[in-house]
Amino acid sequence: MRLLVVEDEKKVARFVKKGLEEEGYAVDVAPDGEEGLAMALDGVHDLLILDIHLPRMDGLGILQELRKKKVATPVLLLTVRAAIEDKVLGLDAGADDYLTKPFAFQELLARVRALLRRRAEAEAPVLQVADLTLDPARRLASRGGEKIDLTSKEFALLAYFMRNPGRVLTRTMISEHVWDYDFDTMTNVIDVYVNYLRKKIDAGREPKLIHTVRGAGYVLKAE
Repeated sequence: MRLLVVEDEKKVARFVKKGLEEEGYAVDVAPDGEEGLAMALDGVHDLLILDIHLPRMDGLGILQELRKKKVATPVLLLTVRAAIEDKVLGLDAGADDYLTKPFAFQELLARVRALLRRRAEAEAPVLQVADLTLDPARRLASRGGEKIDLTSKEFALLAYFMRNPGRVLTRTMISEHVWDYDFDTMTNVIDVYVNYLRKKIDAGREPKLIHTVRGAGYVLKAE
């Protein structure tokens, strides 16, 4: 899962980014409202964590613009305000949840998980290619009825493959959806993770599902 944090307080942004990355999420950070809106409109993020008080464009303005453009990405609002009226204003603008500063990271994490789970349940109950199945809501993977244990990054990579069966995914496409804007596409990290998946998904099983397309990238398909 790839998340976007729009937060101008550098200390808070670093704290949230570090904690979420330790949980296996890819995290981008925008320091102001205008940059945050531009990044949110890219459509590559699964969740937006949005501070209300931002320079150049406030959080409510970003939220209203996203909803006006039919961007349905879940939004978790952060604010120092605790008044009921402010919470109602944010939720009415299209926010999915609300968290008041200061907050415990575990509470932020629980809310993030809940929003992502809700989205997964709404989008796709179960993904399947051949005898490989993936349940995004329950974060379960299996092949031929046998459970497959995946790390958070492996799960995100497999989910991206299974949402695009038969489509050749380039390394750039994979990095944009599974890693973050700071990812160095010149490294072999993507190839390493694809090989991790191959060992868990294809080793000792037929048909092979993950294929290399020379000079292009990778594709998930049953041949």
